[in-house]
Amino acid sequence: MTKPKRKALKSATSKEGRAESDALYALVMKSLDDDQAQDIVSIPLEGKSNIADHMVVAEGRSTRQVASMAQKLAERVKQAGGEARIEGLANADWVLIDAGDVIIHLFRPEVRSFYNLERMWAVGEEDTPEAETAEA
Repeated sequence: MTKPKRKALKSATSKEGRAESDALYALVMKSLDDDQAQDIVSIPLEGKSNIADHMVVAEGRSTRQVASMAQKLAERVKQAGGEARIEGLANADWVLIDAGDVIIHLFRPEVRSFYNLERMWAVGEEDTPEAETAEA
């Protein structure tokens, strides 16, 4: 069995790499908007992590909507020439889509509030509610 050939990764600092990352991010955001995702939050990861340039967190009203959004998003990324790996589709409470430069978390509302990923990634930022309270 031979390993599948992978495209050479482009440096995120190169113009071409940045353009591809921005195009992928735009595709993700449009797809989520088209599929009526709710409470979409984008977290820039540049300078915080080397796993991706963007993390997007959104929710659907039901497991069926979360699963549908995840499948459509992965298909759109693949049609655009990218790769998308999906985890958690069977239960569709929390679906993770790794699209390379963009990581997408799709939740049911109750599961999203329990894990609260946005708060974890906002640690140390001046515009967090905790920082605003501390300054008052």
